Amino acid sequence: MPSSSSLADSPHPGVSVTEPETREAAVSGVEIVLDAVTKRYPGHQDPAVDRVSMTIPAGEIVVLVGPSGCGKTTTMRMINRLIEPSSGTITIDGRDILGENPDRLRRTIGYSIQQAGLFPHLTVAKNVATVPGLIGWDRKRIADRVDEMLDLVGLDPGDFRDRYPRQLSGGQQQRVGVARALAADPPVLLMDEPFGAVDPITRGLLQDELLRLQADLRKTIVFVTHDFNEAVKLGDRIAVLGNQSRILQYDTPAAVLAEPADDTVAGFVGGDAGLKQLTLTRVRDVPRGECPVASESVPVEQFRRTMTESDRGWGLILDGQRRPLRWVTVAQLANAASLRTVGTPVGGIVAMESTLQEALEKLLVDSNANAVVTGRRGEYVGLITIDTLVAHLAEMRSAHVRTGVDEDAGL
Repeated sequence: MPSSSSLADSPHPGVSVTEPETREAAVSGVEIVLDAVTKRYPGHQDPAVDRVSMTIPAGEIVVLVGPSGCGKTTTMRMINRLIEPSSGTITIDGRDILGENPDRLRRTIGYSIQQAGLFPHLTVAKNVATVPGLIGWDRKRIADRVDEMLDLVGLDPGDFRDRYPRQLSGGQQQRVGVARALAADPPVLLMDEPFGAVDPITRGLLQDELLRLQADLRKTIVFVTHDFNEAVKLGDRIAVLGNQSRILQYDTPAAVLAEPADDTVAGFVGGDAGLKQLTLTRVRDVPRGECPVASESVPVEQFRRTMTESDRGWGLILDGQRRPLRWVTVAQLANAASLRTVGTPVGGIVAMESTLQEALEKLLVDSNANAVVTGRRGEYVGLITIDTLVAHLAEMRSAHVRTGVDEDAGL
């Protein structure tokens, strides 16, 4: 089976190209501890948040999930004192936040909200530069940081630096919002349903981008959502909240899916917990398949021979940056004059950070029953197939059976 290094016009034909080993980034986040935190509003008999206690580990994404009105946003906003706690204590890296100046505290905590919350009268660059400017960075340092952050969230600084929010799509605005929240390199990032206002496809892409960023930055992130699937995908831990932010279950996504603490949590999990298990695994974590690939500039006959010699009767046409364009079969090449004018557009594309559940959704809509996997710049890095997903589910099932046998044996 040809690998991607068999690209017909590769500068090093026959040389296997492997991805560099991923190295775990150092943790830049800090621990947050909430101890009996309560919020009471005047005129209301019951507290909006009642004695919430939890420890949020440094460098992890902790997702607060629960129904509308349960107090999850109020709980999160007490961490940066946008809402003042009525009682209890909150410490960040061991420091009691109630003893600090609220404005200075907020400048050390990133904050990203739904609709991005950008200043409409400021350019993208000035939006991103807001907090660095407030804390006294010099102009050159700010300019360099703006470009660095825009590149980090996948926006070319030359194209986006001088645009205004109204000139951006919803997804681009959210990326700028994340760049602004991270610009001063805060150890803590609070995210209040930041992707809730964009379409499902863009939302998935933004989730993938956040996971990619977190792999590099290892911040402490508190993320609020009402979408349990989003919680499972993003969270290192999930806090399922009931009324008054009462913690119904606080555990890893795998544990919440496998053993819901009560009927309310089970209701959040839903009846498709088995399928949701696919959300726990990233595309990067499973073996990827390959197929013959060629850029549009390769002669038709040369690529036809490559496909004929492989064990597949089809291949993938890439552009000059190795981004997937079209599927093509040997039969389609029979009378083709150029690879630029032949083939069927690629329908299913997933990123390395995508979940296997997202890959399954792409597989179901692609006529080739293959999902193309792309890297950060959209370049082709392999395929995900139905066989991959079936094998993974079988492995998970076997592991679950083995764990149950071990527990029964007292091991």
